[in-house]
Amino acid sequence: MKRVWIAGAVVGAALLAVAAPIALGAWNPLTENYTQGVDVSAHQGRIDWDALARADVRFAYIKATEGGTFVDPRFATNWRDAGRAGVRRGAYHRFTLCRSAAAQAANFIRTVPRAGDALPAAVDVENFQDCASRTAVAQIEEFLNTIGARYGARPILYVTRQFHDAHERDFPRERFWIRSLYAPPDFRRSDWVIWQHHNHAQRPGIEAPVDLDAFRGDEATLARFARYREPTT
Repeated sequence: MKRVWIAGAVVGAALLAVAAPIALGAWNPLTENYTQGVDVSAHQGRIDWDALARADVRFAYIKATEGGTFVDPRFATNWRDAGRAGVRRGAYHRFTLCRSAAAQAANFIRTVPRAGDALPAAVDVENFQDCASRTAVAQIEEFLNTIGARYGARPILYVTRQFHDAHERDFPRERFWIRSLYAPPDFRRSDWVIWQHHNHAQRPGIEAPVDLDAFRGDEATLARFARYREPTT
């Protein structure tokens, strides 16, 4: 019995050693294979981007817009300060089926400047429960096409497992930003470029909890991803 208790204690301690860094947001997945980043919005408040850069955060996706009219109140400041700190930046849009794709694309274009060193735009399509539609795929494709033509790089799609299960056969040529907390993505395995692995972490320069992301590649690969532009015809 004593041996069983000791073995159980050892296993418990090992699990705690793994779980504690994850819970505190101190754990990063296989850092030699990934480049670390965050995604932020006004919910994070004022950000010290220089402190964030010193903490080895190499890229950030910054919320720009939502729907047809909403603009994140901290987008312009975050966009400017991230660039000044040397953190590679991309803008993301929260998509809704309650407004037309054209109106949402116009909102994003009015808000986000074109920058040669920016990461491709991202489109958050995680939750469509408010306005379900049989034309969801077509609307998303329209938004992707419009934004891709404007900025020269096709946006990536931020998706959850729920979205994947509903649209497993859709979007065969897209690149994905996958939400899969604390475990590597087990869907769209060959299609994802960014993995959101934590949703309540702490990082220097940000007082509020923040999402953590891992880019699939080293910093040189991230730089090529930022410079990638669709070929012109």
